[in-house]
Amino acid sequence: MTGFPFEISATEGKARTGVLRTSRGDIRTPAFMPVGTAATVKALTMDQVKETGSDIILGNTYHLMLRPGAERVKSFGGLHKFSTWQGPILTDSGGFQVFSLSQLAKKSEQGVVFQSHIDGSKHNLTPERSIEIQADLLGADISMQFDECTKHPATHEEAETSMELSLRWGARSKAAFGERKKQNLFGIVQGSVYPDLRKRSAEILIDQGFDGFAIGGLAVGEGFDQMCEVLDYTPDFLPDDRPRYLMGVGRPLDIIESVARGVDMFDCVMPTRAGRHGQAWCDYGSFNLKNARFRDDHEPLLAELNCPASQDYSRGYIHHLVKCGETLGSILLSWHNIAYYQYLMQRIRSAIAAGNFEELRKEIADKTANGLP
Repeated sequence: MTGFPFEISATEGKARTGVLRTSRGDIRTPAFMPVGTAATVKALTMDQVKETGSDIILGNTYHLMLRPGAERVKSFGGLHKFSTWQGPILTDSGGFQVFSLSQLAKKSEQGVVFQSHIDGSKHNLTPERSIEIQADLLGADISMQFDECTKHPATHEEAETSMELSLRWGARSKAAFGERKKQNLFGIVQGSVYPDLRKRSAEILIDQGFDGFAIGGLAVGEGFDQMCEVLDYTPDFLPDDRPRYLMGVGRPLDIIESVARGVDMFDCVMPTRAGRHGQAWCDYGSFNLKNARFRDDHEPLLAELNCPASQDYSRGYIHHLVKCGETLGSILLSWHNIAYYQYLMQRIRSAIAAGNFEELRKEIADKTANGLP
């Protein structure tokens, strides 16, 4: 098994902290990856994203292949130059979006033929085309195998059929990717909520020789408790010396509970989506700045957070911006939310290193249960 060097510096229980060393920079783990779906982390400049402490961002094959087109991004020098983000980029394979966003998607052994949700144009996405887009055209540092995100709920038979297809697509993704020194390819463990399927999926992906491993098929409606049940065992099926990435899961409580179960990497649209809808995140959860209680609130969003959006503007002012529909409100809240998530990740890393992760875990759980004071 190859892959970027992954150095684990400290552990507490199953939680671990370390560094994934890519050719474009180090990724401190546990890591949160802001989602840059269409070559932008919504409402923020890449300089702002970097200032929050983000080491890596995520891009999306489906959206970029439709608009502006992967070949066009390549003509600008790849996704890094096109977007001005110079750190590592991980790209989603597009499989989830093909089934959730596109029109008239038709799945076969070969891949998926679908119509764009933008203009109805017809496209064919196969494992080989997904890898070409991610690794060759966009120039991702970490590409993901093409897979099918298993629906929820699914019977054992349905989950097994879906998992087996993803494994065959994974083998084709790996063959198309080949061996590369400056780029990595992650496999995706599927199997729904069934331990035997998750175990078999992990074993086959390990044999196929992927550089890292993602846990897919969660955050699709199974709920917090069942997600945690799957994470109680799935990371244990994966190698200790390779990164483990939980796809699309992103409430602070979700993150810290997943770290406690051995997960290293996360992504979610939640911070910027919440920001565009007037919501700010903190240890207690999210609070809605549209609420009249913040109209005369002179306090900043979060005084201890070293971010201009969090420190320099009152809640009352941001309430005013949100109620007026001013763009600046979305910018400030999105900026704050990404900064808060990175602040949380830094506290998690420091707590594991210091041996007091369980104290932080309990603190976040208690605050989440109690809500904003």
